[in-house]
Amino acid sequence: MHRLTVDTPSRRYDVCVGRGLLKEAGALLSQVLPPPRRVCLAADDQVWELWGEQAEAGLRLAGYTVDVWRFPHGEGSKTPATALSLAEYLSSLPLTRTDCVAALGGGVAGDIVGFAAAVYLRGIPVVQLPTTLLAAVDSSVGGKTGVDLPAGKNLLGAFHQPSLVVCDLDTLDTLPPAQFTDGCAEVIKYGVIGDRSFFFDLTEPISRHMEAVIARCVRMKRDIVAGDERDTGARQLLNLGHTIGHAVEKLSGYTRGHGSCVAIGMAAITRAAVRRGLCPEADLGALLAMLEQYGLPTACPYDGAALLPVIAGDKKRAGSAITLAVPHGIGDTRLVKVPVETLPGWLQDALEGW
Repeated sequence: MHRLTVDTPSRRYDVCVGRGLLKEAGALLSQVLPPPRRVCLAADDQVWELWGEQAEAGLRLAGYTVDVWRFPHGEGSKTPATALSLAEYLSSLPLTRTDCVAALGGGVAGDIVGFAAAVYLRGIPVVQLPTTLLAAVDSSVGGKTGVDLPAGKNLLGAFHQPSLVVCDLDTLDTLPPAQFTDGCAEVIKYGVIGDRSFFFDLTEPISRHMEAVIARCVRMKRDIVAGDERDTGARQLLNLGHTIGHAVEKLSGYTRGHGSCVAIGMAAITRAAVRRGLCPEADLGALLAMLEQYGLPTACPYDGAALLPVIAGDKKRAGSAITLAVPHGIGDTRLVKVPVETLPGWLQDALEGW
């Protein structure tokens, strides 16, 4: 098992990565929030069928009183209404500020439950139990929580660090292939951001060294978040591929997976960087080859006219500018503050002629 410590200004917590950990979740949690206390275990209907009883049993065995809350799977549930429904359930128990809520599932579950925990009683402890590769390497760590609004993704949210993250690699064995592939996009992203050797190591399939890959990604995110918890500086590098990716996701009606959209976004912004003389063309070729190796898309299905209004309303916009994470090479991504009026040119470079 890998045990990594994330140290942020608001909270210090561990991320545990290994096999067979879900049944040990109660024992691991007892080191941080010792029983007796109440835990609300929240999961979507599909994840519950696979892993809910094992997680519940592990918590009860450690001496916790466990209440279960389930919701329909899918991005369509990631709404203020779902978060409010969970908050109302917590108040009906009632759950107090010394109790906690545990999110069992992928990024949707982690975001909904984390957001409800951030605002219920002005903040109660939350435990992340990721069951997807994407959640394990990205959304379960760092304290970003949120739900979607009709105008865009994650527009209603809060920073709320977990008290513990437990990633049981056994849960990844039950992922549908498309969901595993989605997670691979976020893994590749870490290499493009700041670790060239890690990027090229991924030519060996991720599935062959899963624990080491996840631990490497968590270390990188840990180091970034420790220095910029509130996403005002270097943490924005983690948005590589997300500005265009979130727009593609929204325009698709959330029928495309998040990781696939991030892959499209990474390919697009790297194309723009090459056209502007910022990134070697060979590195673009390496990125496209890596994405294709993992079955990820590289072509954007929408034109600039469709993408522009969505991107202009992105939460990363500040006044008349938006900060883009732009690769200057594999392992060398930098932040570029772009005036909104110049976005059409960036989109043209990203989408045309490729």
